[in-house]
Amino acid sequence: MHSVRAGLVVACLIATLCPPAHAEPRPSADDVAEARDAVRDKNKALGAATAKLAAAQGRLDELAATAERLIEAYNGELVKLTAAKAAAVDARARLLSAEAHFEQARSAVAAIAAEAYGGFTISGPMLTLMTDNSEGFLHRASVLEQMGGERTIILDRMRAAQKVAEILRAQADDAFTVQQAAMENAAKAKAAAETAVAEQTRQTKALRVRESKLQDQVDAARSLADRLARERAAAVERAGFSAGARPYVGTGSTNGDLAANWVLTQLGKPYVWAADGPDSYDCSGLTMRAWERAGVRIDHWTGTQWTSGPHVPLNQLRRGDLLFFGRITSNPGDIHHVGMYIGRGLMVHAPQTGDVVRIASMWRRDLVGATRPT
Repeated sequence: MHSVRAGLVVACLIATLCPPAHAEPRPSADDVAEARDAVRDKNKALGAATAKLAAAQGRLDELAATAERLIEAYNGELVKLTAAKAAAVDARARLLSAEAHFEQARSAVAAIAAEAYGGFTISGPMLTLMTDNSEGFLHRASVLEQMGGERTIILDRMRAAQKVAEILRAQADDAFTVQQAAMENAAKAKAAAETAVAEQTRQTKALRVRESKLQDQVDAARSLADRLARERAAAVERAGFSAGARPYVGTGSTNGDLAANWVLTQLGKPYVWAADGPDSYDCSGLTMRAWERAGVRIDHWTGTQWTSGPHVPLNQLRRGDLLFFGRITSNPGDIHHVGMYIGRGLMVHAPQTGDVVRIASMWRRDLVGATRPT
């Protein structure tokens, strides 16, 4: 029992002092990848909100234009109503004049009727015309006959004045009523348009606030992802590796060590698409030249490098093994990146345009497996 307990203590000490060769520095590649995924997700939400805001702004512009047309139509109806009011006032003035003429005609008719049927005392000019001399009676008869004709004319004028007054009154009232109804309808349309614009403005403002909040979240997520990436790079560097490191101690085949030792001499050379050395490389061009130094010929393509030898479990990696990234499908092109394992969970690879051949952690979310070229 004592020996078993002692063995457990030793095992614990070994586990503490000698962490697994493939232990990944923290934050892990998954932590960084998850942070990057969060940035993408929030960017997607931001894009959707921005599209919705653009549609809302377009709708607001459309409603505002409609409201402007209705407001101007309302303004036009107000102008017409003012003109109708002026016309009504003018018509009423003419109505008053017609009614005055009517009253004058009616008074004249009343006077003639009183003279013709009731008798009256004539004075002034009439008295001169109608005297009691020998010709007085005939002269009086002639005057009365003349006055009878004038009575007919006056009665006709009275009737005409009465009809004119009625027509003018009806026209003025109808014009004002019609224009007032048009103005009221225009006012209702204007009010409805202004209400729609106000509601759309409220919705657009709310969407703008949401877009701003999402933008803040994207910025925060991006800052977090960048910070995790920097911390991870520092953790990898603290693991004891640098760009100028020489061949690392590790278990590897003779060919694998030759390939790994050579690839470390290429650190710092620029990535160039489709380049295979000696001054620049892309990812598969670098690994092709490295294994060429070890006497193994492989193609300048991740698609066939993936099948250039047996697949190796990640817990059995050796220096020089090739690490592949992407997706395993029926299309070899879905494996899009390759690096060379150099020990302790690290690889050398040519990352991308604008970068250089460098040491990096092998632990990425798109790591799909490893191959040992033969």
